[in-house]
Amino acid sequence: MAQDDWRIRIELPDEEGVNGFLDRLGLTRDNAEELAEELRHHRLAVSRDGNTVFVYTGTGMQAEQANRIVEGELRDAGLVPERFVTEHWLHDEERWDDEPVQPDVEEDLLERGYAPWEVRVETESLGAAHDLAEQLRAEGFDVSRAFTFVIVGAADREQAVELAGRVHGQVEPGGELVYEVHPSNPFAVFGGLGG
Repeated sequence: MAQDDWRIRIELPDEEGVNGFLDRLGLTRDNAEELAEELRHHRLAVSRDGNTVFVYTGTGMQAEQANRIVEGELRDAGLVPERFVTEHWLHDEERWDDEPVQPDVEEDLLERGYAPWEVRVETESLGAAHDLAEQLRAEGFDVSRAFTFVIVGAADREQAVELAGRVHGQVEPGGELVYEVHPSNPFAVFGGLGG
């Protein structure tokens, strides 16, 4: 993303408009060589997702220049986009500035009382599973045990990896449903574990 940290989003009402617009950009036919050359000269990338066309640039200034070019082509083609916006990539948040902030999945699961990460350990005996579960509970972990299996909730991946290394377990994504064998078995489903 470092090279393409600006983009112009052009949402057109239908596929015919998208195809006509891409034709004008010289991306599907050679009828707009001058514009296509200008875009190539500025090293701009163009992509399409359904009825949306994206023009990527490396700088804000390039985005402004490309914006003027795109506006002119839309006007000349008689196309009225449903949405026409310049967006900037927010590296720290890993999203475009025009997109809504998405909730953190781990925080969301913790707020709902589920562990976002879990460590699953299969012990050699029922006694070993019981002892491990009790030890981890004493350390403050939420633990679920079934026969020789111990499942421990972790607040984040780093904590899960550290714990897995210590107890020789496997790290798995957590959530509302951790493990299911067969619906008719009442002991087959473990609920998510609190953080």
